[in-house]
Amino acid sequence: MAIDIEKDTRLHWGDVLVIVGYFIIVIIFGIGSSCKNRGSIGGYFLAGRSMHWILIGASLFASNIGSGHFVGLAGSGAASGIGIAVFELNAIFVLMILGWIFVPVYIAAGVFTMPEYLRKRFGGQRIRVYLSCLALILYIFTKISADLFSGALFLTQAMPELNLYVAVIILLIIAALFTIGGGLTAVIWTDFIQTVIMIGGAFVLMILSFIEVGGYEKVIKEFFEAWPNTTRQHYGNPNDNYSYTECGIPPDNSMNLIRSPDDGNLPWPGIMFGLTISSVWYWCSDQVIVQRTLAAKTLSHAKAGTIMAGYLKFLPMWLIVFPGMIARILFPDRIACADPDECEKICQSRAGCTNIAFPTLVLELMPPGLRGLMLAVMMSALISSLTSIFNSSSTIFTIDIWKRFRRNASEVELMIVGRVCVLALVVVSIAWIPIVQEIKELFHYIQAITSYLAPPVCAVYVLAVFWKRTNEPGAFWGLMAGLLVGLIRFAWEYSYPAVPCGDTSGTVKPDIIAKVHYLHFGILLFFISATVTVIVSLLTKPIPDENLYRLTFWSRYETRERIDISPDEDVANADAEPAKSLEFVQEEYDTLPWYKKAFEWVCGIEKMGAVKLTPEQTKALEAKQTSIHESKAWRRVLNINAVILMTLAVFVWGFFA
Repeated sequence: MAIDIEKDTRLHWGDVLVIVGYFIIVIIFGIGSSCKNRGSIGGYFLAGRSMHWILIGASLFASNIGSGHFVGLAGSGAASGIGIAVFELNAIFVLMILGWIFVPVYIAAGVFTMPEYLRKRFGGQRIRVYLSCLALILYIFTKISADLFSGALFLTQAMPELNLYVAVIILLIIAALFTIGGGLTAVIWTDFIQTVIMIGGAFVLMILSFIEVGGYEKVIKEFFEAWPNTTRQHYGNPNDNYSYTECGIPPDNSMNLIRSPDDGNLPWPGIMFGLTISSVWYWCSDQVIVQRTLAAKTLSHAKAGTIMAGYLKFLPMWLIVFPGMIARILFPDRIACADPDECEKICQSRAGCTNIAFPTLVLELMPPGLRGLMLAVMMSALISSLTSIFNSSSTIFTIDIWKRFRRNASEVELMIVGRVCVLALVVVSIAWIPIVQEIKELFHYIQAITSYLAPPVCAVYVLAVFWKRTNEPGAFWGLMAGLLVGLIRFAWEYSYPAVPCGDTSGTVKPDIIAKVHYLHFGILLFFISATVTVIVSLLTKPIPDENLYRLTFWSRYETRERIDISPDEDVANADAEPAKSLEFVQEEYDTLPWYKKAFEWVCGIEKMGAVKLTPEQTKALEAKQTSIHESKAWRRVLNINAVILMTLAVFVWGFFA
């Protein structure tokens, strides 16, 4: 049912109005909500630990679903069917692990960041600094780069007259302003608005797409018939020397979530185990994700937020993957092009054009106004992801790195450093744009990088939470062994140039690279790191129990006072100035020139130094923020909902198995 819709895909004035209106609403909500928790480290980085479960769930979903998902999931759907949805369904189970196992430990430990948890758990600084640097590298070269690439791809399709770099720089500046001006409160509130916009706009496009094809059954039937004309012309001709005959044909298992162990894209052992390892790292120890749950009012709100995010994870399969498949049905010559020369003409890439599936569907099917809404959706996805990464990165840099060099830094200094860190990330991201444009198969590239670097971190966190015998030497050398093996595999694999489908002229990869899928390698790497960690831990001195209270899953309810392994590391500005009265601070603020007032407001420090809490009040506040108490009624309701959610996920997985 291939069609060729010829219409004006340029932005209508109605599209521009929708986009402008979206930005005005988001800016008002973001900056307005940020005023609640300004003027403190806890307010800026953890939203004062006052977030409702609805906001937590929406923010978890929005932080994960960036523009890379819209482009990458739809493109993978167009290339090989629904299989890519396993990444979303797997996350449902791991979100429950986050809410029921990891978050209670993090809250009881009273930490701001994940590296800070490891510092309290193991002592010393080398693990904390290593993971902080690793997190910043991963943020810059995978998450930020993927979203920028995807956002730029959509913008170039929608507005070919707009300079790519100008558009990306504008988006980066807006994202940075949100983060610098508001902190986590603004980020979470804008995430909530953007989640509503993303789901609403994508739902409209999904309905229009299914109507255009003729319904679900038509999609299943016609996807397997969506061949490009070049393939149709040469297929089955034994005297034809055409090399790309098999490249434009959808795989036979396109409607299966569970695929054979030797499947080149999604082998089932890798999905069941390797993907779970990477997912535990991402959902349970990655700062961007965990920071949202730590901002919850109570543990019950954090759990409810993970349940809400789990229900939302059913949506990408229908809102993104199936529309990507429909795009191939409607425009097979464009989306499913197999001849590299033809692909280069269509999307300036010889590797294929499946990545333009979602943008093409938006521009061809949606009327003016709604087209602008979907462009706003893509922008909101991009900005949501970037604001989340910027805020979490500034938190890691400020708390885990800067304070190592400036242990007595004042809160004012830390707040300013956090903002400067965001600006630095913007500069690095812009400089990385030319390199990102050259990356092929971006979604699998990111997953491969994760499988080469994340399993050792996952192993250390799992052992740290569940096995109290794990100590600092074991964790450190487990991380180092995993890093070495992972880097060897990464360098070895990418030393061979990518060979397009049908091209037999390239160098053949050795079997250890070509036949060991990156998800299978992730399983192997996890066990290597875990084994080294266990062996070294058993051969070295254990950590005394009094240093581990509320730092493991088994001791999370412990009430005895914990003795920090490195107590001197938690000394924060012992020589700080005494607190001033609120009236004195206001009077002092009123006498400042207007430009200093503006600077202090942007940095959120206009009221800092006013009326600090007494030691008793501070202790009571800390006890409240580290409490993991739940009422029996809420615990029962949350447990039942978690079981229902996972049962539905098993049903969907089994239905499409």
